Amino acid sequence: MGDKTVMTRIRAIRQMDERHHFTLMCRDLAEISHYAKVDNRQYRLLKMSTPGSYTFIFQATREVPRRLQSARRNTIGVRIPDHPVAQALLAELNEPLLSSTLIMPGEELPLNDPWEIRDRLERQVELVLDGGACGLEMSTVIDMTGEAPAVIREGKGSLRPFGISDG
Repeated sequence: MGDKTVMTRIRAIRQMDERHHFTLMCRDLAEISHYAKVDNRQYRLLKMSTPGSYTFIFQATREVPRRLQSARRNTIGVRIPDHPVAQALLAELNEPLLSSTLIMPGEELPLNDPWEIRDRLERQVELVLDGGACGLEMSTVIDMTGEAPAVIREGKGSLRPFGISDG
């Protein structure tokens, strides 16, 4: 999170512009509340649905560097993964990780096979950590900045905890 070159490298690999939103992968709810403004109602929803396949958009706190926030709205995406390898990495680093779904330019689905990722990106990244294929269905993205949660992208996470029927 503190390395300023990471965003530049991710943008170059994925060929994204400055408008692309990034996500902070966090260990737990306490860590999320350090970087996102979460009220009691929102906290209860997070507690019901995390860890899991959700990315939540919140107003960023002052702890989030401006370069990591959405420029127009001062928001940040946060998530608590349920994958044991991601959780172990977060515990070892003792801080959030900046993340983005690995969708390559001109492709619709994310890369998820560690061998293919290594073959395609080994000269652009220092390490490919093989935690096994993670599936092709992306996280559900929910905007928590309004009066009620709003679905930005329907994905792997169920919408039922948010009072929305799964489509």
